[in-house]
Amino acid sequence: MSDAKVSLPAFYGIKAGMTRIFDQNGNHVPVTVVKLIPNVISQVKTAEKDGYTAYQVAYNEKRESLATAPSKGHLKKANIEKNLSELSEIKVSEVSADALGKEASLDEFPVSTYVDVTGPSKGKGFAGVMKRWNFQGGPAAHGSHFHRRPGSIGCRATPARVFANKKLPGHLGVETSTVQNVQVVEVNLEAGYMLLKGSIPGSKNGFVRVAKAVKK
Repeated sequence: MSDAKVSLPAFYGIKAGMTRIFDQNGNHVPVTVVKLIPNVISQVKTAEKDGYTAYQVAYNEKRESLATAPSKGHLKKANIEKNLSELSEIKVSEVSADALGKEASLDEFPVSTYVDVTGPSKGKGFAGVMKRWNFQGGPAAHGSHFHRRPGSIGCRATPARVFANKKLPGHLGVETSTVQNVQVVEVNLEAGYMLLKGSIPGSKNGFVRVAKAVKK
């Protein structure tokens, strides 16, 4: 694999958790630590063959015993020696076949720039309508038999069914969520981390997509 790196508008990292730092003026700044991991281009998508232009990047290295034969074969075509288990696409306007097997750089994400961070929200299990949909709920006084239930859903002989997408209790969380215009506070390539101002979606040790802000 070549040592040269390719500049991409996004990359994938691992949310390591939150902490705080103090800036030059002594102000307290809450930050999220994103662990920087290798993003290697494993496939080049072209308009002639695939109908669009994009780079497929591979990340999340695992030990060889956990790698599957199809993934090994796919990475071997790109001359990637690492056992990377996750694959994602990053769309770009132009692609180059020479980028295959090269690692993505972080030149597009210097300090003080703004990024959009995407990741799966925290899973909260089965939740009622008050927690899931912010329903008001019933009276909290003694004697009331209606506290946190959904209440009447208004279906009688007509239409004799419950319409789809009715807000009811169910699974909460684990949905793709994006936080826009997050400021980059620090980038430390030697230590392998990036500090983002404020909070971002996802749980600890979860993968997040950091991309250039579209509204800045």
